[in-house]
Amino acid sequence: MKIGITFDLRKDYLALGLSEEESAEFDSEDTVDSLDGALRELGYQTDRIGSLRSLVGRLASGERWDLVFNICEGLYGLGRESQVPAILEAYQIPFVFSDAVTLAVCHHKAITKMVVRSHAIATPEFITVESLADMEHCNLPFPLFVKPVAEGTSKGITPFSVVNTPQELHNRCAALLEKYRQPVLVESFLSGREFTVGILGTGEKAKVVGSLEVQLNANSEQGVYSFEHKEFCERMVTYRLAHDDEAQAAAALALKVWQALGCRDGGRVDVRYDKKANGYPYFIEANPLAGLNPTHSDLPIMASQAGMAYQELIREIVDSAKSRYGLPC
Repeated sequence: MKIGITFDLRKDYLALGLSEEESAEFDSEDTVDSLDGALRELGYQTDRIGSLRSLVGRLASGERWDLVFNICEGLYGLGRESQVPAILEAYQIPFVFSDAVTLAVCHHKAITKMVVRSHAIATPEFITVESLADMEHCNLPFPLFVKPVAEGTSKGITPFSVVNTPQELHNRCAALLEKYRQPVLVESFLSGREFTVGILGTGEKAKVVGSLEVQLNANSEQGVYSFEHKEFCERMVTYRLAHDDEAQAAAALALKVWQALGCRDGGRVDVRYDKKANGYPYFIEANPLAGLNPTHSDLPIMASQAGMAYQELIREIVDSAKSRYGLPC
């Protein structure tokens, strides 16, 4: 089987002049090398396609693949993670991970919360701010949490994301609207434990890999899992698999979210507790296109802590996709 790999290489975008933050969601050469190597060790023939533009050119020249392992994040628009899957769908080429609709829904955090809430799954109360005038309709009690509606890797999240007054809310929304040129999500701030739950599989076959608790080290600013924490997680954050009652409840909620959103093959769901809510977990975000760096990304980290080697993680993701398409496993 010939598997093409689509990806956005971070160094390419840095060379074009993007900043470290603007390119934060894109992949390192180590990630692509590790993924390619794992697929080859599993017996597949691989082809590094690269970015969306490269994919379009090669499709136009008549090239095809039995399956595409897609980790492209995209560059432009609120639905940028959906662009490569939409093209592959149009050409009827099987691919790994969620379809274009699910990726678009999950990339827009407010829409994700609307869908999740329609399934009677708890998520913090929120409003979407598209202009500063929208804050006149915000009746949510402080403290509040403020972030861009369609960014990943905690972009736009800093200790200033927690706001306690109308003036702080105004200032933070104004800054994010100007910098990211997209709506801002304002939601009730949860002060309890935070988990990212890894999931493999699709629909009724989906299963939890583990609940990874995010613990900020003593040398890190506390309270918010920020962009800086994620960028320098090796020295600022400790991740550990948790197995207590709260971790299990977070895992059960995450699996319900995964199935409600129609996520496929593998990814993560973020869950947080509110200290005031007597141990009740809330859905925060879904990541159906999770990072796959063996040592830096959350999903491989938790898989490793759960006793699953990187190659086995990739095998399970590919097997899930092949099963969906009726391809031989």
